Amino acid sequence: MHAIGKDDLEPLAVGAWILGTGGGGSPYLSWLNMRRLYAEGASVSLMSPDELSDDDLVAVVSNMGAPLVGQERLSSPDFALKPVRMMEAYLGRRFRAVMALEIGGGNAFQPLMVAAMSGLPVVDADSMGRAYPEAQMTSFAIAGLQMFPCAVSDIRDNDALVTRAASWPWVERITRSICVQMGSIAATCKAPRTGREVKQFGIHHTTTRAIALGRAVRDARARHDD
Repeated sequence: MHAIGKDDLEPLAVGAWILGTGGGGSPYLSWLNMRRLYAEGASVSLMSPDELSDDDLVAVVSNMGAPLVGQERLSSPDFALKPVRMMEAYLGRRFRAVMALEIGGGNAFQPLMVAAMSGLPVVDADSMGRAYPEAQMTSFAIAGLQMFPCAVSDIRDNDALVTRAASWPWVERITRSICVQMGSIAATCKAPRTGREVKQFGIHHTTTRAIALGRAVRDARARHDD
């Protein structure tokens, strides 16, 4: 486990934008939120998936909705934490760590914001390796893992919890409908994953990969190679 430094934030934003190839929303506002949290004294630790115990519980987080709405409707970082706390209350159990649903775009920063406010470490993994439109397009869905419960929160006091669904596509349909009613932008905590599931079915070291990509771009620009 090691700290994600404030100098890693901009490379992460650039690398996540590359990996997202246009998906996942712009990382710009999330990057600004993280800069503010770091300026206020927050810190975030990054842990390898191998450091998880098999029975650890991991929160899988992301934003959901229209990227343009996410740029127009500014939200504070505690917006990302709401569904995580709701999920813990429902499960009656605390999370050991938090991870991104997808590394692409602004969702790369969602677990960092949760970590900065909760003290949880971020697992260096996600379930896409890029950014895809729907939750059934994940390694966890392909593996046939359970798709519920799923918590959804908005910037007001509206919270929703999907406790059961027929399939991954149905979870997507139900939560997407809720998100539309919430103004087309919502924070989510997907079905919790065990440490064993993350180690076996997660896509590993994607946060590290995004930071490395961003550093490569930065260094190329400094050398005028880009």
